[in-house]
Amino acid sequence: MIKILAIWFFAVILSYATQTILPLQQIDVGGVAKDIIVKDSKLYVGIDMGKLRVYDYIQEKFIKDIEIPTVKDFTGEVMPARVASIDYLDGRYLLLSDSGIMGYTNLRMHENNTTVDLFDHTEKVSIVKVRFIDTNRVLMGTLGNEAVLFDIEKRKEIYREQLTPSKFSDFALTKDKKLAVFGCESGVMSIIDTSTGKVVKELKGINLDNTYKVDMKSGIVAGAGQDRKGSIYDAETGKGDFIEGSFLIYAAGLSPSAKRVAFAMDEKNNIYVYNTSTKSQIALLKGQKSTLNAIVFVDENTIFSASDDRTVMMWKLN
Repeated sequence: MIKILAIWFFAVILSYATQTILPLQQIDVGGVAKDIIVKDSKLYVGIDMGKLRVYDYIQEKFIKDIEIPTVKDFTGEVMPARVASIDYLDGRYLLLSDSGIMGYTNLRMHENNTTVDLFDHTEKVSIVKVRFIDTNRVLMGTLGNEAVLFDIEKRKEIYREQLTPSKFSDFALTKDKKLAVFGCESGVMSIIDTSTGKVVKELKGINLDNTYKVDMKSGIVAGAGQDRKGSIYDAETGKGDFIEGSFLIYAAGLSPSAKRVAFAMDEKNNIYVYNTSTKSQIALLKGQKSTLNAIVFVDENTIFSASDDRTVMMWKLN
């Protein structure tokens, strides 16, 4: 009898430890979601139909759209500009988009119902991701894995630093925006001082191929590896470990405390949530239909995810 009770007890514990969860909301954003951020109960989405859309997930409705001009592709066909990266801070919106010309990009800022160009394709730059450092400075990652700090008021670069010779993949800022971690095609992750662009730490040895996405919270860095490794590093010591997936890992996200980490770990586009320190599985999020490109924790229990389709999903861990 004691043995039977012990088996039952551990079975109950296991069932609670690993939850299978379906999305709380499935939000049709009107185009393929290329970038998402979440702030103050608002979801901000950049889509491939030339828009930045703002969705109030408490009221469950869109409250703002910002549209940018169409572009011509190499054949001369007019098409919507793909809004590849976005950000929002204190009434200012950033929209990074394709120009349709030789892979060069356009960066625009929207404020007080007015959109202005910060730079366009004539500058001949290929920026992949942008984020505000403050209302006047923007951190950018170039295709060639350069970290660039841009001054909005002066319309010029403060610095441009080459981090590695490999192709850029992604970057993420710490909460105070003093540090950023850059991922690249080699698997090396570079932590930089955002005020200078100088590398203060290199994280390497776990991922030996492209880190598609990176995140950094509370002294922990996570990487989504093409080599099927979800890497977890201590940013201070540089020591790391990994959780192995069954497929290429396209997205990763850390909770604000970094006690939880989420990876897209299989070919069915499921999201696995783990305890960061023990690497034990907490939850399985099922329902995403396409390749994941973003996982964002709002708090310890609320997650948004986006993939290569028009549905952004909101999840609640029990």
